[in-house]
Amino acid sequence: MKKYTGIIMTASMVLTILISNALSFVDDGRRLDELRGSVLRLHILANSDNEEDQRLKLCVRDALLEQSGELFACADSLEEAEAAAEAELHEIERIARETLKSQGSSQTVTAKLVDMHFDERFYDGLTMPAGDYKALRVELGEAEGHNWWCVMYPPLCLPAACRVTINKTAEEEHFNKKELDIMYRPKKYRIRFAVWDKLKRLFD
Repeated sequence: MKKYTGIIMTASMVLTILISNALSFVDDGRRLDELRGSVLRLHILANSDNEEDQRLKLCVRDALLEQSGELFACADSLEEAEAAAEAELHEIERIARETLKSQGSSQTVTAKLVDMHFDERFYDGLTMPAGDYKALRVELGEAEGHNWWCVMYPPLCLPAACRVTINKTAEEEHFNKKELDIMYRPKKYRIRFAVWDKLKRLFD
């Protein structure tokens, strides 16, 4: 009798652990989906990979980040940020074109709001998991060069003395502890997120 009681207790413990892990897995997956669906990414593609085109890309980056506070001043949600970006596409193109012109370049500029897939990306200690995101995409010239990305909403990227830093205040106000853990400890979640995405595709 004691033998069977021990087996039942062990089985119950194993089942409890499995259920707990499954619930944790689902919760992390849902948090990932919420994270992906709460940001507007800025994606700037250079004309080419030559040194001058890459320099021009960074000039456009700095100009847009300097204006981002005005462009998204009234945005309190992703939906409002998307609406602001859609309404300001011509202004964004104008800023980029004038910046290029001031640098002696006549490259064309196209700005659009898109849904696109990103691989896992790292920036200034922060990691955005791979997946589909809403993005403000700015294409310079032929848009065949390496790109630059950051998060436009919430306003995480701040121009600072020829470089860009993460806005820690906006980060802490917008993301909860679990989302911050996901972005700063990516190795902890990488495998389970890959499994989560595969399972979702199976059931879609």
